[in-house]
Amino acid sequence: MKKNILIGLSGGPSTAINASMAGVIRAASASSRFNTVYGALHGIAGVLSRDIIDLSPYSSEEKLRLLIQTPAMALGSCRKKLTAADWPAIEQVFHDYDIGVFFYIGGNDSMDTVLQLDRYFKENGSGVQVIGVPKTIDNDLPVTDHTPGFGSSAKYLYHTMHEIIRDSEIYPIKNVVVVEIMGRNSGWLTLAAGLEHFMGGVYPQIVAIPEIPFDEFGFLNQVKELLKTEHTVICAVSEGIRNHNGDYVGMETKSGAVDTFGHTYLSGVGKYLELQIAEKIGCKVRSIELNVMQRCSAHLASKTDLDEAVQIGEAAVSAAEAGATGIMMVFERTSNHPYAVRIAQTDVSNVANLAKDVPECWHDLSDQSVRDEIKQYLLPLMQGELEPIRDKTGLPVFLDIRGIHSTRE
Repeated sequence: MKKNILIGLSGGPSTAINASMAGVIRAASASSRFNTVYGALHGIAGVLSRDIIDLSPYSSEEKLRLLIQTPAMALGSCRKKLTAADWPAIEQVFHDYDIGVFFYIGGNDSMDTVLQLDRYFKENGSGVQVIGVPKTIDNDLPVTDHTPGFGSSAKYLYHTMHEIIRDSEIYPIKNVVVVEIMGRNSGWLTLAAGLEHFMGGVYPQIVAIPEIPFDEFGFLNQVKELLKTEHTVICAVSEGIRNHNGDYVGMETKSGAVDTFGHTYLSGVGKYLELQIAEKIGCKVRSIELNVMQRCSAHLASKTDLDEAVQIGEAAVSAAEAGATGIMMVFERTSNHPYAVRIAQTDVSNVANLAKDVPECWHDLSDQSVRDEIKQYLLPLMQGELEPIRDKTGLPVFLDIRGIHSTRE
């Protein structure tokens, strides 16, 4: 008997998450195994509140093309950690909507939701399949070679760092620029911000990632030494850098607030280091916190990233048709030259609540062989341009599912 499917989005936004949803919608709409494709507004929280909409009006190729190029999360998101008390209520909603497969697109914490629900449905024999589709700009999901959204954020950072470099070096005066990059516990994005240096450029001379304990005294000395021979010093610094005790650098500048999964809200390390440089060195210094622009800058999207995001969404539907449940879809890189990946799957328990760090063999960023490996890893993910759909004025058009934005279709 045909069943319906439900899609939910969770966690932080990206340029590519809607593309993965488009892949699921496209493949499910074409399948003979499913009926209606539903979407939960604001992820699993929307399931519990029964805030569910029919996505059939958005299944045409015209709408899907718009959805693919629309940044952020067309269904909205949430950061909700499930408890056992939520499981029966979710099961009842799935029963009432005749849901046979639930696709949850998100990161580490979202895969915890997939894991919990899959175990519950298996234990009570409800037969509902639960499948995770990866998403995170942080690129820190285990097993998968990379995550949809990361390539576009990496491309944005590479371009933006170029522009900051050009702006910063025009005056022959001693100055330091500290650029704060997202990345709670992993430095993948910060490596992308340092790519120009790894490819042979001068800047940024300092790249600091969370995986390597940050020596504040050593950092200030390094800046001083660089300023003896260079008039501009540019630093790419992860928001999550920690000292040798494991404490976040500049912790006193942070709010101390945590989300529902217990993660501390980060930001402010750039400003902290700016103040330290101003006090201890005394040169011109500014900090730049790129903040949310790293996540959803559709104007610098990687076509490779968006294409792969669609493909992994489609592959998730194929996995569901084959009876899979309790899995997350993953990329396996099969070649760098030419770049090629295959899409596979892993048990979601290999991913939920876990994180993938920058490997230790990449920690010596002064080693040219390490720089070459980082370059070979990053560059293919950033390739290609997507020609945006534009209105008659020449401005890009995005798809509005929730009806809360001004659009020009």
